[in-house]
Formats: sequence, C-alpha cells, structure tokens
Amino acid sequence: MKTIIISIKIFLFFTVLTGIIYPLFVTGFAQLLFPSKANGSLIIKENKIIGSELIGQQFDSTIYFTSRPSAISYNPLPSGGSNFGLTNSKLKQQVDERKQQFFEFNQLDSLTEIPAEMLFASASGLDPHISKQSALLQVNRIATARNFGIAQKQQLIACVNRLTEKPQILVLGEERVNVLLLNLELDKLK
Repeated sequence: MKTIIISIKIFLFFTVLTGIIYPLFVTGFAQLLFPSKANGSLIIKENKIIGSELIGQQFDSTIYFTSRPSAISYNPLPSGGSNFGLTNSKLKQQVDERKQQFFEFNQLDSLTEIPAEMLFASASGLDPHISKQSALLQVNRIATARNFGIAQKQQLIACVNRLTEKPQILVLGEERVNVLLLNLELDKLK
C-alpha cells in the first residue's frame, strides 16, 4: 500500500511539474524574449491578421507569386502530405498535371526545368517557402500581368534577391523565399 501512495504522489508531482509549471514557464519566457514568434509570427496589415510567416497560403492570381502545391489545400488542421509513394500512379499523374499547369500559367517553354517544390507538395502541406529559382521563373508572368516596365521588373527581381533567406546555419537546407512576404513586397512596388 505504501508503494502505491508513493507512486501516486510522484505521478501528481510530475503531472503538476510537466503539465502546468513547465508550460507556463516556457510560455512566459517566450512571450518576454520572442513575443512575435511566440504568437505564431503573425503578419498584421491595417489591424487585420493576413497570415503567418510560418504557414503557406494559396495564391492563384497571375499578379502574385504562387506557392508550392499543398495536399491539404493549406488547411492547418489536418496538416500532412499525400503519403503517395514515388511509384504511385496517382502521384505521377498529379506531378504531370502540376508541371503542365506551371508551364502554361507562367508561359514557359517545355524545356524549362521546374524546381521539384513546384511539383511535389511538402510533407506538412503548409510550407510557406519556394526556392529562389521558382520565384524567378514567375517574374515574367507577374511583370506582364501587372504591366510592369523594365525598371519595375528589375525592382521585382531585386525584391526576390533581397527576401531570399540563406540556408540555416549556412548549411541546412537551401536558399528560399517566403511567398507571403514576397507578395506583400510586390504590392508595394509602384
């Protein structure tokens, strides 16, 4: 009986410690030192939340950069990929369709190499980034749709270069561009 009482006391102690005290400490610490990140890296425009730097959004308009495909239509609740294997015929069909759509949407010739992230959905379905190459392949379409001149097109390319994030710790991952941040900067171009 004594062992059961000790076990219950230890259980209650660790429940309070790990279930209440530790989460409150970590949350308070994050709110003090990193308030924006602790609250989801939300982007606010005109007192309205328009998105998060951490969650991708769908952009279908010709005047905006498009995000990578999402197996879950950018819905964060059932976050996940399609789980199709590389030999799955449905995945091959989706990739072929996405490739054709990317060619047509961006008015590219069929010899252009399309980066993989524009053909395959991310594992979470919520990746907010595309590669710099994917962004640059969309510049001509956007410049045409917005009636940009040469100077504005150069500003657009400079914007892509400025917003390109380097690999983490200089070695993890590849250069990437946050599509939402890029589209917000795009709207500022005159």
